[in-house]
Amino acid sequence: MAFQRPKATQSIYEPEFVQALFNEMSLTYERMNTITSFGFSNRWRRQCVFEIDIQPGQTVVDLMSGMGETWGYICPKIKTNGALLGVDFSEGMLHYANQKRQRKQYASYAITIHKQNVLASTLPDQCADHVVVAFGLKTFNDDQISQLAKEIYRILKPGGQFSCVEVSVPKPALLRAFYLFYLRRIIPILGALFLGNPQTYRMLGIYCAQFKNTNQALQLFENAGLICRQTNYFFGCASGIVGEKPIT
Repeated sequence: MAFQRPKATQSIYEPEFVQALFNEMSLTYERMNTITSFGFSNRWRRQCVFEIDIQPGQTVVDLMSGMGETWGYICPKIKTNGALLGVDFSEGMLHYANQKRQRKQYASYAITIHKQNVLASTLPDQCADHVVVAFGLKTFNDDQISQLAKEIYRILKPGGQFSCVEVSVPKPALLRAFYLFYLRRIIPILGALFLGNPQTYRMLGIYCAQFKNTNQALQLFENAGLICRQTNYFFGCASGIVGEKPIT
């Protein structure tokens, strides 16, 4: 389905709406993320991956993998004897992920892409040594985040680790005011320049403002049985959750 403004009776968290949004943005998403975050999105992805102890030969699941933007930080850690499983439901994003997988940089790695809703994937129980979630939490409501936490618990091996990162609203008042203005006003203008449609990138600002940070998500992850701690990056402009599945 083509992306369009949500109807009055439609939730912006409905999978069909989110899927259409990212299909529409897929052509410019990676470039826009780098430009609008002044390169910080790449730095936060790297920090997210480096929060966990990924070893050669291990299996990493990249949930909401998008265009594979995090693979460049995961692959050097798993080496060519490890496995990377990407899960996403956006055809547009996965089109570019498949192109990336075929590049010389990734040709020697065991990368498998699954076009699935991460909340109802067919990945086997306890298949992952590590799970990474980069910039996907904001498109979920609390019930969906609870489902995601349970899914992470299900696919992690006992003792397995996970790391999530998400753009967040910083606490310092002056920085918060500037940040929200930038999200709500400037990014849609850039979206119009790059994509010809400011509404798509305006939605990212709406998601960020409603998500705020990972405080609430942290509790939901703990409720799912995961051991967690919160991380913060660049004065709270991004925040994350890092933890593990208990061994017993």
